[in-house]
Amino acid sequence: MEHAVKTLLRIIGCALLAACGPWACPAACAAVTAERFGTLDGHDVEIYTLTNAHGLEARITAYGATLVSLKTPDRDGHLQNIVLGFDNLASYLAAAVPYYGATVGRYANRIAAGRFTIDGSSHQLPLNDGPNSLHGGKRGFDKRLWTADRDTSGNRLRLTYVSADGEEGYPGELTAHVTYRLGDDDSLHIDFEATTTAPTPVNLANHAYFNLSGDPGRSIVDHLLQINAAAFTPVDATLIPTGELRPVSGTVFDFRRPTPIGRRIGAHDEQLAFGHGYDHNWVLAPAPMKGALRRAAVLTDPGSGRELEVDTTQPGLQFYSGNFMDGKPSGQGSVFGYRTGLCLETQHFPDSPNHPAFPNTILRPGETYAERTVLRFRTTRKR
Repeated sequence: MEHAVKTLLRIIGCALLAACGPWACPAACAAVTAERFGTLDGHDVEIYTLTNAHGLEARITAYGATLVSLKTPDRDGHLQNIVLGFDNLASYLAAAVPYYGATVGRYANRIAAGRFTIDGSSHQLPLNDGPNSLHGGKRGFDKRLWTADRDTSGNRLRLTYVSADGEEGYPGELTAHVTYRLGDDDSLHIDFEATTTAPTPVNLANHAYFNLSGDPGRSIVDHLLQINAAAFTPVDATLIPTGELRPVSGTVFDFRRPTPIGRRIGAHDEQLAFGHGYDHNWVLAPAPMKGALRRAAVLTDPGSGRELEVDTTQPGLQFYSGNFMDGKPSGQGSVFGYRTGLCLETQHFPDSPNHPAFPNTILRPGETYAERTVLRFRTTRKR
């Protein structure tokens, strides 16, 4: 209740400032506040709230550098949360929570047999996804407590985690940073940075589950999805890429035009059978220059009018259609049932350390890993 009151007062204040004319400063409405979210090993863990001049709100906890909630307006101006998450830290600590909103790493997605070789040295990771290693292992970055640094003037939250040499089998001490910034242009910037003391694979991603309807009990199969990719990476039965870059043309993976997610999700297709739906990496159109943003995807909910544009510097996009969601656990007053959320994870390709033809994911001392994803929010008119 206290948080809701503070948010309402901030929105009212912003409205009054806007009424003052062009001399009003939208930045005065921006804020980064903190409050207790729970306890871990006897220490308080905080949740941080970023709010922009239009009342958009992003809440992030230091546990897992996790995006807990993200409130955006529908076409009628009603603010609702569009990502799946939980009301307290205890729910995130439950073993069954599948990465809701978390920062995943040291290597997002899968590495075959949890094994890779760098400069002739072989490394073995824990296996936590059948025969493979997934999202950094049994205790990846999503299950670590990050250090937070608030920048109220920039409406920015920077989180840092230092991963020890040998943690989860990865070589080198890795210092990772994730920065969330909520802009007054109704965009959420997510910046990833990392440096290392020894050559190591790095692939950081945000694992938010989106439901643009604002109702976490509704299915996402009626959402329209457009992916700016002419190819995808087909997988084997354990969801490891075969190494092929397969054209999407003429397949159920062609989302180059806005398409309802449910239109072809039940088709008889070997790749869909492997993932029980969509759980694949798309090969994004090349960037005009290294480090440049380009559009990866556009997601639209026709009912609410909410539209999400995903821009990124990353070469790949993992689209996961919530195929294994079973209502356990539940959160935010609702059961997260079958396909009530979807993921659009900007990333490097799965299992890249074992595929030399894929974009490089090996970070070396003296280099800086730097990737950016921007989520842009707008609404469409009712058709």
